[in-house]
Amino acid sequence: MGVAFLWAQCYTCGGMMSCNPKRVPSLPDEEGVRQPICQQCIRLANVEREKQGSPMFEIAPDAYEPIDETEL
Repeated sequence: MGVAFLWAQCYTCGGMMSCNPKRVPSLPDEEGVRQPICQQCIRLANVEREKQGSPMFEIAPDAYEPIDETEL
């Protein structure tokens, strides 16, 4: 049994991150393809959204953790 994770570039800041490919928060790009957002950027976005009274982005507890390979 093994684990897997997505090694990706954050759509917002361009930094590299590892994350759960099924649970990482993401936003659609110009072509509608969902792009992953790093933990720091999504938390900063939620701070701003809270100030504006907008709904916060959901962050799954395992969004930045490996996933069991059987879940892929």
